[in-house]
Amino acid sequence: MYLNREEESTKGSVSLSVFLVSMAVTVCAVWLVALCGVCGWCQRKLGKRNKPGVEAVETPDSLRGSRGEKKAINRNMGNKPGNSPKGTNDVDGHSSVSDLANSLTGDMVMLSPGSEEDDHEGPVNEKLGRIQFSVGYSFAESNLTVKILKGQDLPAKDFSGTSDPFVKIYLLPDKKNRLETKVKHKNLNPHWNETFLFEGFPFEKVRERTLYLQVLDFDRFSRNDPIGEVSIPLNKVDLAHMQTFWKELKPCSDGSAGRGDLLLSLCYNPTANTITVNIIKARNLKAMDIGGTSDPYVKLWLMHKDKRVEKKKTVTIKRCLNPIFNESFPFEVPAHMLRETTIIITVMDKDKFSRNDVIGKIYLSWKSGPAEVKHWKDMMSRPRTNVAQWHALKA
Repeated sequence: MYLNREEESTKGSVSLSVFLVSMAVTVCAVWLVALCGVCGWCQRKLGKRNKPGVEAVETPDSLRGSRGEKKAINRNMGNKPGNSPKGTNDVDGHSSVSDLANSLTGDMVMLSPGSEEDDHEGPVNEKLGRIQFSVGYSFAESNLTVKILKGQDLPAKDFSGTSDPFVKIYLLPDKKNRLETKVKHKNLNPHWNETFLFEGFPFEKVRERTLYLQVLDFDRFSRNDPIGEVSIPLNKVDLAHMQTFWKELKPCSDGSAGRGDLLLSLCYNPTANTITVNIIKARNLKAMDIGGTSDPYVKLWLMHKDKRVEKKKTVTIKRCLNPIFNESFPFEVPAHMLRETTIIITVMDKDKFSRNDVIGKIYLSWKSGPAEVKHWKDMMSRPRTNVAQWHALKA
């Protein structure tokens, strides 16, 4: 009997323990369910998934929006309008990126000149440097004195990454009588320090003239390339004393304007050590023939330092100012020569009975103008990808 009572006592203790544990587990479960009622993670773990695109609306928290939704809104607001197509719910932006990639033709990346893809809109104005000069009038001798002092931060016009600048001086509207400085070879910050006299000019006529300075890059075997220009009406200057000016150079009105644009792509293959230039098309080319049209073709020169290495050219498109070429030209460029390589692209007008005319040029390298340098850097940063960009043709 004693053993049976002990067994009954033991059984009663075990039953009480089991009851207490069960109660504790029940309370914990109820607490967890209440705590996780609005927790999406727990709902997913418990198999209570909401249907895609459907949000719970019963609780105040769902009406206010969760923290995760606020972050998604902030991230989407950080994107520029138009980057995310309508109907995409991808918080991290993967869908919009893939849609953008799929919208491009083939593997070609299209960039605008001088822009960092989406960071800017439209081309960035090219910096042409500036020039310092002085001007004054001698009433006793009826002479106008112009001093060309120096230039600063001029752009490189030669494939060697420098220029050979000189200055032409005019008193507009007279273009026949001009004066010129000496050429400063291989110098982007030239010091001329030259003085010029326009003798026997009555002061009344001087005030009717405009001082016009044109900075050019001297070329021994071809036409001099215009760098920039400055004009200042002399009736707005106190000529009784020598006045010194620093003026920013502007694009030459008779230089690059109206020559047209060329669309081309670059592709760098580091494994094969090649740069492939695809001449795609041109638009609004300058008419070089009497009939108001041109017969354009494109000539390409691969330059290493100052040496011409290889020449290629497209076919000629007859009587067309908006030709489509779509011709590719691979050039072998060793990796150690990339910083010393320039590709000169010249759009020509074919003439049967005379010398072919130059419509415009483009110098592609890591040290050319801003638009050209950007295209070169984009090519290097996207190996094995055709990176296309429009370029304005220059004289």
